[in-house]
Amino acid sequence: MSDCSLPENTQSQETLSVVHTSAPARPNRYLNRRWLLGLGATGLLLAVGIPLLQSRLVAQDSQSEASSVNVLAVETLTVDTVSSYEVARAYTGEIAALRSSDLGFTRSGELVQVLVAEGDRVSSGQALAQLDTQSLLTQRRQLEAQLAQAQAQLLELQRGARQEAIAAAQAQVRDVDNQLALQRQQRERREFLYERGAISKEQLDEFSFGADALAARRDSAQSSLDELLNGTRPEQVAAQQAVVQQLEASIASIDVDLNQSTLRAPFDGIVAVRQVDEGVVVAAGQTVVRLVESVAPEARIGMPTRAASRLRTGEAVTVNADTESFPATIKAVLPEVNGTTRTQVVVLQLEPAALTRVSPGQTVRVELNETVPTSGLWLPIEALTQDIRGLWSAYAVVPMETEFGDTAYQVQPKAVEILHQESDRVLVQGTLQGGDRIVASGIHRLVPGQQVRPLGD
Repeated sequence: MSDCSLPENTQSQETLSVVHTSAPARPNRYLNRRWLLGLGATGLLLAVGIPLLQSRLVAQDSQSEASSVNVLAVETLTVDTVSSYEVARAYTGEIAALRSSDLGFTRSGELVQVLVAEGDRVSSGQALAQLDTQSLLTQRRQLEAQLAQAQAQLLELQRGARQEAIAAAQAQVRDVDNQLALQRQQRERREFLYERGAISKEQLDEFSFGADALAARRDSAQSSLDELLNGTRPEQVAAQQAVVQQLEASIASIDVDLNQSTLRAPFDGIVAVRQVDEGVVVAAGQTVVRLVESVAPEARIGMPTRAASRLRTGEAVTVNADTESFPATIKAVLPEVNGTTRTQVVVLQLEPAALTRVSPGQTVRVELNETVPTSGLWLPIEALTQDIRGLWSAYAVVPMETEFGDTAYQVQPKAVEILHQESDRVLVQGTLQGGDRIVASGIHRLVPGQQVRPLGD
């Protein structure tokens, strides 16, 4: 154990000797003390400065985090300028049947038969109803008999006298000539006897007047013979022809009444209403059935002159009636402008298939697209807000620089005027320009100048 401790004692003694030896050197000790004081001050500064720096950085980070939490994220879009827009305008009119008639008889009579029912389709000329015609048929037969008699008389007049009648007239003339010759001879004898005083004057006068009477009869017989030889006079033939024509006209009138006793369809159509039934005595002109023409219906729609002038005949359009739509073509644009409504009537021809699904007088409408040459910007309705003065504004997103040198965004109101609304968007004009970035939705959460964080278009 003593061997081991000796070196320790020796070391300590050496150390002491060294210390005692270096004690007189005072300047080196002063330098060491300054160095220790500087080192202590540096440590003190480090001990105090590092926590302060850390607290400041933490404060900046917390401020940055707080500001990022308060910045509102918004959806944005970039607007573009357009030079025109299309607008769909609806015009209203009604279905107009080409023809519709309340049909009735032109004469009165008993209705004996109605041949159609409501809803039946009929063709032009088809019989619809029938009146009683018995009295007319009886009158016609009577007139036919009178006509036959008048025609026979006319034929006789046109053919002239028969040869037998002429021969009889000639025989009568000869007979009268013979009697006249005999009378004249007897007169001559009576005159001789009178001159001799055998007879009286009275007896002579009787023979004289008898000869004159026979001469008159002879002239009459000769006249009748001449009449037979000359034939019937033209005036008699003309008079008899007039009688025949009158009877023929009466029969034609009866035929007209017989024809009008059957009510016929004037055009192809559908029986809309049946007013009376069999057994009723109808008056002239009384409605029996109502007939509506069964062809492709027409729609007549009034439009402003500016819209009607752009339409062309044959152009295809769509006509809406209640919940149904029908294809149609423009048939005509009537030239006359209504003085009250200042519109022109446009006639639209519907397809024949629409006949059973629309009715005359039914209201219809047609929508036409019109291009309006106006510059503006399309915005969603959600991007607009109304200020206290009733004006409309949109929030534009504009960049700004922060105190830390990075880029942030804030919103600024831009006044706009609404030109046209279409579904969920509007066309506007105002202080907005093409290429501006605006808030697309959620503007009710914003105030002017508020900082935002765009999420993208």
